[in-house]
Amino acid sequence: MFSIEHEFDSTVVTLVDEGAAHLQEDISINLFEDCITIEQLDPRTETVQKITLSLSQAEDLAAALDLPEGVYRIDRDDK
Repeated sequence: MFSIEHEFDSTVVTLVDEGAAHLQEDISINLFEDCITIEQLDPRTETVQKITLSLSQAEDLAAALDLPEGVYRIDRDDK
């Protein structure tokens, strides 16, 4: 299950882990104009862990989901 909310300066996507045992904490993905942040509560420390991706890193991640094992570089000369 997931939700999408539009905030003042970002779009927030929340991923909820549904299913059998060993569920993970919810993940919040904040899409800003210049970066994307991914946040998840660490239940061991009760702190929120945050990762920030540049837009080019996010594009690389999206491309990697459809590619076989290997090393790749996306040609960004067109942008």
